[in-house]
Order: sequence, then structure tokens, then C-alpha cells
Amino acid sequence: MSPRQQLRAGRLPRRLIQLLTGLTLYGVSLAMMIRAQLGLDPWDVFHYGVAVHLPVSFGTVTILVGLAVLLLWIPLRQMPGLGTVLNVFVIGLVTDAALSNLATPGTLLPRVVLLATGIVLNGLAGALYIGSQLGPGPRDGLMTGLVRRTGRSVGLVRTAIELTALGVGWLMGGVVGAGTLAYALAIGPVVHVLLPRLTVRLEPDGLPLPAVGIPAPPGGADLPESSPTR
Repeated sequence: MSPRQQLRAGRLPRRLIQLLTGLTLYGVSLAMMIRAQLGLDPWDVFHYGVAVHLPVSFGTVTILVGLAVLLLWIPLRQMPGLGTVLNVFVIGLVTDAALSNLATPGTLLPRVVLLATGIVLNGLAGALYIGSQLGPGPRDGLMTGLVRRTGRSVGLVRTAIELTALGVGWLMGGVVGAGTLAYALAIGPVVHVLLPRLTVRLEPDGLPLPAVGIPAPPGGADLPESSPTR
């Protein structure tokens, strides 16, 4: 499904509102997990590690990394959608705004609550923006492009990318901890429950189209990728 087809697939106003809501909530949830200081997901460990060494904000780093990842789409012959472009900018800007209004709690229990709330909100946000079907995030597109070019499984490619991001980010000073494990264990089930309910149905027979750049899994299932990486 090309970017033009995405925009002509119907229900565009609802999909745009859902996309922007999801990306906004994603930025807020990311700020919550950062302020909890208990560990981040692999890509954000990398972003945090980069931000430690640059005189720019965390959100700016996510935007710059997103743009750099989009450049990697060119040899993979990936085409970004509207959601892809908005993903790059909206999440970074909202994260910085939310960070300016959030402080790290002084004791452990509020930090755990902040982390848990952030993970659940992150899952909701991911289901919203993926379910809008207006294009994958830059990092998801990198994953699926590599899957097509290498012939390797989605699981193998995604694991390799995220372990690389995690390792490099940790070496640069990114925050790895119990929250990293909690995110890895919880985000899939949360999105799995919410995504079918939030995927916009586009086809006349009521079945959702696969998200752009996300191949439908074997057996005829046609839901978008169920665990967001932006």
C-alpha cells in the first residue's frame, strides 16, 4: 500500500486524529519512563546515551535519529507515509514538552507507579498510531525493509536491531534497569490486547489492511505489527 493509497483508503479524518493522539501519548509516556529512572526500552536507551554526549535535548536526539534511520530506507526501497514523517517530529517535540513538566519522584514506589503507567500508556499510544494505518515508524520500517532484503525472520532482525541499540546506548550511558525488562515483557501483551480494538477498518468487508511496510503474518492474519518501535 503506497503512501498515496494510504491517504485515499478512507476514514482519513478519524485516522489523522488517532495518529496524532497516539504520537502525542507516546511522547508523554516516554517522558514518564525517563523520569522514573528505572530503565528504558532499547531504542530509548540508545537515544538517552546519545543525549548524554550532545548539547541537545532528548527529544531532539530522537528526531535526529529518526531522520538518520529514514536515510537507511533509501537503499531498502522503503517509502515513508504521512504517519512515518509525523512520527519523527511529533514524538520528539512532545517528549521534550512533557519532560519540562515532569520531575523524578523522590522515592521508589512513586517511580515504579510512574514507570508502570508509562508502559501501559505507551502500549495504548502504539496501538493508536499503528492502528491508524498511515505508515510505520522509521525504526519499524528499517526492520521490515531488512526482513525483505535479507530474507531473515522478523523476530531475528528485530532482536538484532534492538540488542544493538541497547548495547551501544548502554555503553554511552543510557539508562538500563528493571524498567527495561518490564517494558520488554509488558509492551507486547498490552498492544496485543488493544491493537485489534483500535485498528481502523478500511476494506469494504470490514477487515483491516496491513500497516504499510509490515508484512501480514502467516496464516492469513492481517493485523499490523503488534509491538511498536516507532
